[in-house]
Amino acid sequence: MKRLKLYLLILLATCLYTTSPCKAQQKIKTMIVTGQDGSHWWQGGSEAIKMILENSNLFTVDIHITPDWNEDISQFNPDFDLYDLVVINYGGTTWAKPTQQKFEDFVSQGGGVVVIHSSVVGMDDWKGYNEMIGLGAWNGRNEKDGPYVYWKDGQAVYDYSPGWAGYHGLQHPSTIINRSPGHPITNGLPTEWEHFKDEIYARLRGPARNLEILATTYEDAGDERGGRHEPVLWTVKYGKGNVFVSLLGHAGNDPELRYAMECTGFQVTLLRGAEWAATGQVTQQVPTDFPRKGIITLRKEFKAPSHAFDE
Repeated sequence: MKRLKLYLLILLATCLYTTSPCKAQQKIKTMIVTGQDGSHWWQGGSEAIKMILENSNLFTVDIHITPDWNEDISQFNPDFDLYDLVVINYGGTTWAKPTQQKFEDFVSQGGGVVVIHSSVVGMDDWKGYNEMIGLGAWNGRNEKDGPYVYWKDGQAVYDYSPGWAGYHGLQHPSTIINRSPGHPITNGLPTEWEHFKDEIYARLRGPARNLEILATTYEDAGDERGGRHEPVLWTVKYGKGNVFVSLLGHAGNDPELRYAMECTGFQVTLLRGAEWAATGQVTQQVPTDFPRKGIITLRKEFKAPSHAFDE
């Protein structure tokens, strides 16, 4: 697994004096892991992620599909070291022990990881994976798995009170609040911006070690506890590796129900988070079509419009 030093040198040299979006000479080699998600259209969601990444001209992408629910998961044993970045869009059976170890080694030695939406639900019995994602939901998670983490009074709160993990209500638009404007992923993004209709997860809990909250949204848990500012974007440091988690990006069961992934905010934060996870830096400009407070924008073709980087 390479850390793309050559990529960074070429990219920085190319982009230092330019204002147009940069095109790397060496693209970030990416694997999408997908399959086995009974609640989401993983095929269409993964195709959308691939288009978003490749249309940026920063990534090359291969999709790896796990065995189905009734098949032998041990047959999923890819060579992670052939890639700079692994994007997980998967909600199924825990990987076999040898695959787990290979993935832990890949990340701890510097491999980049992006975790999308429902990928924080499965594989709850894998300690290393729970440490990578930081926070998880459902599947029996409770206080034994770590604290709730949310935002209050200008800081992250680690709440060790007992209780189940995981809640989402009906899909709806959300206002996203930038909580870490100095981080490379969120640097230059608006303080508040609108995200299109999505399935917003709340009440997550987990190990939460080496975790930095990048963005939150206010969500009501639908019970007597009321609402609070829940994390939707965050990072985790795992060994030498960088992990970026986005709870955004629900994909329904046909092409017309990928509207959450059509949101410009989802696409741009995915691209910036993926580059950061793989290289530790973000060279991308904030596009002119990025949403703002009170304004939602969409990229239905999963790519930036021609005017996105006009001055």
